[in-house]
Amino acid sequence: MMTPEEVQARLLYRDGLMLVVDKPAGLPVHRGPKGGDAFEDYFDALRFGLPRAPSLAHRLDRDTTGCLVLGRHRKALALLGKLFKQGKVGKTYWAVVEGGPEADEGRIDIALSKRDETRGWWMKPDEHGMPSSTTWKVMGRAAGHTWLALEPLTGRTHQLRVHCAETGFPIVGDNIYGSAPRNSVSLGGPTLHLHAREVTVPISKNKPPVTIVAPVPGHMQELLRACGWQGEPPREPLTPRSADK
Repeated sequence: MMTPEEVQARLLYRDGLMLVVDKPAGLPVHRGPKGGDAFEDYFDALRFGLPRAPSLAHRLDRDTTGCLVLGRHRKALALLGKLFKQGKVGKTYWAVVEGGPEADEGRIDIALSKRDETRGWWMKPDEHGMPSSTTWKVMGRAAGHTWLALEPLTGRTHQLRVHCAETGFPIVGDNIYGSAPRNSVSLGGPTLHLHAREVTVPISKNKPPVTIVAPVPGHMQELLRACGWQGEPPREPLTPRSADK
């Protein structure tokens, strides 16, 4: 369970149309068919005076952390949905992968489709599936691991996880497509090392796009430091914006 104060402490950005929150690992964004705790259950703490709680403009996997965009009302949600669908929202993920590519940057084009209806969101490579593209860039290397910045050019379910695994460098802690056991975390294994580091949203026609960065979660810091990450710069406190008034 999360308190309203804990939810509000995860707020990264706020204006009159959207919020960006820092999603924690291990919590689905919405309740699945089996029920259980979901991040959206706590969004009432993010109304900030509006009559309704904000709603999801997109989704992240249960174990993916970082930037999650919410629309504050119906009109804003429709606008954000259009921006995501048209590929106008810039997304950069950080991942730590097993092994890694020899080159310093590249692009993955592997079409994807659902594995089968009984597997829910699980995906598989399929030459007749939906076109799926990801660009990647090496940010740092260590013995046995590589720190990658990944940019999904399309928005398929589990795209980054499948693309990395199929290219020979699965994401650390991936218990579906990688080498982690199915119940990795409960066995003391690593949590998925995939983090929605940055989003850039052209939310206003008259202003530059808004770029928001989410801090690295604790479970990824050790391997990132081994790969050369220097830690986070000090973050300025978030202040309420005039658009809320």
